[in-house]
Amino acid sequence: MDAQRRPTANSVEERLRASGIRTTRARRLVIEKLVGVNGPRTAEEISKLLKTSVPLSSLYRTLSVLSSAGILERFHDGAGVARYELAESLTGHHHHITCVNCGTTQDIDFTVGAEQAVGRIAADAGRRTGFDVTNHRLDLEGLCPSCR
Repeated sequence: MDAQRRPTANSVEERLRASGIRTTRARRLVIEKLVGVNGPRTAEEISKLLKTSVPLSSLYRTLSVLSSAGILERFHDGAGVARYELAESLTGHHHHITCVNCGTTQDIDFTVGAEQAVGRIAADAGRRTGFDVTNHRLDLEGLCPSCR
């Protein structure tokens, strides 16, 4: 993700408070860690980033609250694993690339031309299915440099 779009932990916490949700220690720690990483993470990966400063049961509740508040987005990667990242409303539109071997996932930005092409594909899919396409996400899979 482009560093210019990366929000600060303080700006994310302000958004949380504006939603009427209290900023707890666990919420603050999760936000701080996710602001500092490139790409979505599993709950287990987030737990490792926190170095056990938040119990796993508390972490799952925190992820649920932050997702419901629109601070985090939850999605499932190609293997069906739930991953969490800051919402696009905070970071800007982007896509993901995931290693099929180790599961490493990173944010990627497309060139303007590539993003327009994906938008045309999404619009065409909407026309053919009768859907009103309001957003799209393209998840690429392959082997990362470490696994090649």
